[in-house]
Amino acid sequence: MKKILVADDEELIMNLVCDFLRRDGYEPLSATDGEEALAVFKANPDIALVILDIMMPKIDGWEVCRTIRQTSNVPVIMLTARSQEFDELTGFEAGADDYVTKPCSPSVLMKRVAAHLRRDAQKEVGNISMGGLKLNIEAHEVYLDGKSIMLTLKEYSILNKLMSNPDRVFSREHLLDDIWGFDFDGDMRTVDSHVARLRTKLGDWGTKHIKTIYGTGYKIESN
Repeated sequence: MKKILVADDEELIMNLVCDFLRRDGYEPLSATDGEEALAVFKANPDIALVILDIMMPKIDGWEVCRTIRQTSNVPVIMLTARSQEFDELTGFEAGADDYVTKPCSPSVLMKRVAAHLRRDAQKEVGNISMGGLKLNIEAHEVYLDGKSIMLTLKEYSILNKLMSNPDRVFSREHLLDDIWGFDFDGDMRTVDSHVARLRTKLGDWGTKHIKTIYGTGYKIESN
């Protein structure tokens, strides 16, 4: 039974989400503030997914997510009543994988949970697939509709990063630091040029799925 951490200071919502998780066969672990959420996460290294409210006492959800990301790539869904675009982008920058605004349908949230767990399991077996594109992570190979696509190491690393986190926005700064390294002496245009070449090599698939988030960065759109 997979453990899922639910952190929300609104008891009614937390209990409702936990009830639906139990119904779907998961083991929910609850926390009512950010400090408790981090303590529960640390005490349960086998947690499979985290659902975080943003506006929590003591430590907010953004900071909890950033702290989790220092040691874990577990899927994180941000759950909040706030709906401003700034909140969404900040959540993704903190390392969140998804973002759901309240009030939301519990059944829809459960579908998001199941989808992220499937994606996480798929990554564990060494392959990522989407719309005819397949990455063999162990072999560093890319196939589009069965045809091998030749990518440079940096292009492959960008594609792997984006496809491993579909629908999550990555800033240019994040991609530059993560793929080129913190000591890289170039500028943001390096990321743009590599993404442009990646789109070109992937043809219609690249145009459809690799999206520019103006003023921020890039994401892989799964739909």
